[in-house]
Amino acid sequence: MQGRIVKGVAGFYEVCIGEQGTYVCKAKGIFRKDHRKPLIGDLVNMDIISEQDMEGSITEILPRQNELIRPQVANVDQTLLIFALFSPLPNYLLLDKLLLQYLQQNLPVILCFNKEDLVKDADVEKVSRMYADSGCKVLFTSARNGEGITEVRELLQGKMTVVAGPSGVGKSSLINCLQSEKQMETGEVSKKLLRGKHTTRHSEILLIGEDTWIIDTPGFTSFDASGSCEELQDYYNEFAPYTDCRFQPCSHIHEPDCSVKAAVESGKIATERYEHYVAIYQELKEKAKKNHQY
Repeated sequence: MQGRIVKGVAGFYEVCIGEQGTYVCKAKGIFRKDHRKPLIGDLVNMDIISEQDMEGSITEILPRQNELIRPQVANVDQTLLIFALFSPLPNYLLLDKLLLQYLQQNLPVILCFNKEDLVKDADVEKVSRMYADSGCKVLFTSARNGEGITEVRELLQGKMTVVAGPSGVGKSSLINCLQSEKQMETGEVSKKLLRGKHTTRHSEILLIGEDTWIIDTPGFTSFDASGSCEELQDYYNEFAPYTDCRFQPCSHIHEPDCSVKAAVESGKIATERYEHYVAIYQELKEKAKKNHQY
């Protein structure tokens, strides 16, 4: 029997089998032996152990359309990446690392900046310019007053969307605005650390409309980029018009007569985005160097 994992806690997985309901399952030991772990969103085959108690056993993980590291989910259509404009202030380097992961998986990204009501229009305009050419859909919302929620709901319609972002940015509050039946626990931002308390402790698939699903995931505060430093520029959409550098290939960092660096200096590419590119490039380069040593 085939179903989809909609929740996983402490080695137990809830597998939804359409109208038949949801079964609580454990995964066979063969997955541990093969170093494979069932993920939220996985399509699986399962054996029913008890119809009365709705218990089963996962016997096979079907091929994945995609797989994310942070959050750890599979088979999604797009990402709703949420950051707050204030309380906590956005960590744009973390944001760009997360964007890199999703673009590497060829996943469309809806970049949502919440708590618009807490900042000035000039702050919104600055962020809008920063990510205008990133290739992402950029939205500004306020879960407090409902601003932008209708547009978010329209973009999610008919898709499986993973919701991700740091703690305290208002993910649970936004999700509450998107659904009416299940209101999630929300938490205050730690005044001492200006960092969110974790209110979502596990990933879970939620139905918010007809053929419309979201995967709510726990918040986090750090993420390590992965991939090749040489290929990093391919995921910076705003670099694409500037390919006539003097040296080919060009890393857009040390070389003279670089079109990308010229575009940054003239304001055609956001300085912050370029600085994050350089930081991630160096991180990937150091990681590759360490791996080569071993």
